[in-house]
Amino acid sequence: MDSKVYGRPSSLNDKQFTYCPGCGHGVCNRLLAEVIDEMGIAGDTIGVAYVGCGGMLYDFYNLDFAFPLHGRAPATATGIKRVRPDKIVFSYQGDGDLAAIGTAEIIHVATRGENLTTLFINNGTYGMTGGQMAPTTLINQKASTCVDGRDPSYHGHPIRMSEMIAQCDGVCYVERVAIDTPKNIMAAKKAIKKAFQNQIDGKGFSLVEIISPCPVGWNLSPNDAYKRITDTVLEFYKLGVFKDTTVK
Repeated sequence: MDSKVYGRPSSLNDKQFTYCPGCGHGVCNRLLAEVIDEMGIAGDTIGVAYVGCGGMLYDFYNLDFAFPLHGRAPATATGIKRVRPDKIVFSYQGDGDLAAIGTAEIIHVATRGENLTTLFINNGTYGMTGGQMAPTTLINQKASTCVDGRDPSYHGHPIRMSEMIAQCDGVCYVERVAIDTPKNIMAAKKAIKKAFQNQIDGKGFSLVEIISPCPVGWNLSPNDAYKRITDTVLEFYKLGVFKDTTVK
């Protein structure tokens, strides 16, 4: 007898993803949906999207969503959570959103220890608007606004947001994961689930940074983009738990 080994999470609707071929947002969206389904929290979960490629995710889920101005997802999520503390609220943000225009927002949410969950998708570029240099663009990485590569003497250094956020006293949990290999994908799912459980348990603010590819912005094939994460990106953005106050 045949048995079903794969299915579409019920948290996702029937609409096909519209991301570019090889984009990591599709993987991240799937992991998020699986976690929500497995935890049985779809009816009580509210997402806050962002301005950028991943901001399209609200169109793919059978969940309530808010779509605030660029960089304002943490503030919007704070407002929703304070009005409806019984709900599970998360923000889903890219590096151009969280680490640039929204830096102040995420820092203060973390400092206040808001009981929220943030998924931070870091692909080191502004994918939606033309591949410009982002705060997380690596040294020597080429972008449409630094065609010869990022020069630290002129452009400054990339920001390691997880390490920065982990220093805030209100933070409960910060982990950096990646989706370049099956093993890392499963670790990413585990981290997402832990971050949501922390919120359910009232532990405070959790952030999961997910290193993700942007084949178009990087001018690489999907296969080469995922390989670049393994070979290059993770040399700078080290994987690991940077803070976990739930461990005694």
